[in-house]
Amino acid sequence: MEIQSIKNRFGIIGNSPALNYALQVAIQVANTDLTVLIFGESGVGKEIFSHIIHSLSARKHNPFIAVNCGAIPEGTIDSELFGHEKGSFTGAVDSRKGYFETVNGGTIFLDEIGELPLGTQARLLRVLEAGEFIRVGSSKVQKTDVRVIAATNKDLLILTEKGRFREDLYYRLSTVPIRVPSLRDRKEDIPLLFRKFAVDFAERYKTAPVQLDEEAKNLLINYSWPGNVRELKNIAEQISVLSIDKLINAEQIRKFIPETSMNRLPMVVSHNGNASSNNHDFSNEREILYKLFFDMKKDVTELKKMFVEILQNPSLATAHQDAYMNNLKELKQQEVYQPSAIGSPTYTSPQPVVIHNNNDEHIQQHEEVEESLSIMDKEKELIIKALKKHKGKRKDASSDLGISERTLYRKLKEYDIDE
Repeated sequence: MEIQSIKNRFGIIGNSPALNYALQVAIQVANTDLTVLIFGESGVGKEIFSHIIHSLSARKHNPFIAVNCGAIPEGTIDSELFGHEKGSFTGAVDSRKGYFETVNGGTIFLDEIGELPLGTQARLLRVLEAGEFIRVGSSKVQKTDVRVIAATNKDLLILTEKGRFREDLYYRLSTVPIRVPSLRDRKEDIPLLFRKFAVDFAERYKTAPVQLDEEAKNLLINYSWPGNVRELKNIAEQISVLSIDKLINAEQIRKFIPETSMNRLPMVVSHNGNASSNNHDFSNEREILYKLFFDMKKDVTELKKMFVEILQNPSLATAHQDAYMNNLKELKQQEVYQPSAIGSPTYTSPQPVVIHNNNDEHIQQHEEVEESLSIMDKEKELIIKALKKHKGKRKDASSDLGISERTLYRKLKEYDIDE
């Protein structure tokens, strides 16, 4: 079956290679009984793939059920999946069949599989390996023929390392893995999706569909979309309902994108180190890191120049020694690096920074000074220097650092810096 016919049948919009590959795998595996693990971020449409696999399989005329494992309380999930006997727990006034019993011969889709308790994972593993299960409160083994399709937005391998997910269950589930790409990995599909949603909402609300100018399209394409297709659909609906103009520009789009999410867009910094006036308040720390790297490069260049001068004229060593001794005194007065999390290592590297010229023995010596390479330590150092330079004026200091005044205020609180 062609991919385009599947897209038309299930209302899938997009032509990105990653999306087409995921659909191709789903089509190929559908007519088997292999267990499938669908993984991808929240909101990418993982459940659609489970419907595709079931509808193209030999079980398509048998029951299909989707279960959100994260929405069922831990104390009742065993009963929901495998059933229970009367009196097996408080409130069990009657016997009850579980999903694996009622969907016998069909397909069960287990969404958010990473949320399953370890005890339930052991029961599920037995179903996958032997097709057997036991109701809660019973000792009778029952048989079932159910195809399992699981989905997760978490890295199950990391959960296995933390002891929160069974490794044997992971490998049993991931017989055929399918990765559904995030929206930012299929940027070419964003304008198509927005247009489809805009037309749908226009028909629903009996109005003309909104359209985007080029600047608005570029803004949507470069946005990170943490909520993926679900977030794009919500924003398209908001714009369709609330916008008076039907031709939408970038400024109007910004009103509908959350400010916290806008902060994930790349930060544009001008040549003088100040943030571009076209950008809003981006609290991302990359601006400080860029400045840190530029300063480090400048320091290395100055060190190279200094050593060349000393080699050419050894009498200059004393002058350079005094200058660097003053810099060392300033560094010692600043707070020593403290890890932000338990077990975070402190990295230090020996730096030859002080040179002694011993006139009596005519021997030049050097001392190695341990300098912290922690980014947090350097970031704090830059903030302190900027405040001293501008005599405590936050606005000027933040401008010099290339960050917003609000970000600077947050950093002052974070590092407990007195102004």
